Amino acid sequence: MSTKLNVLKHDMVPDHEIMSEEEVSALLTTYNITTEQLPKVFHDDPAVKSIGAEADNVIRIIRVSHTAGRAESYRLVVKRPKK
Repeated sequence: MSTKLNVLKHDMVPDHEIMSEEEVSALLTTYNITTEQLPKVFHDDPAVKSIGAEADNVIRIIRVSHTAGRAESYRLVVKRPKK
């Protein structure tokens, strides 16, 4: 018997979504940065795999915060280096 776990349904995992090119462009313009300056997340991260993201996608992570209400963070998906 095999049960597939959807990590995004766990209470401790925040919402993840792939950003469109327009959203990424607006984000980079707002903060005057390049994608390489964003924090990174590996392509084989369970949440990243779950939403179907690939290398060079930008992910929006939305957390519920008791103090801020809603907190967004952004990550650039990168391939894990070969050993």
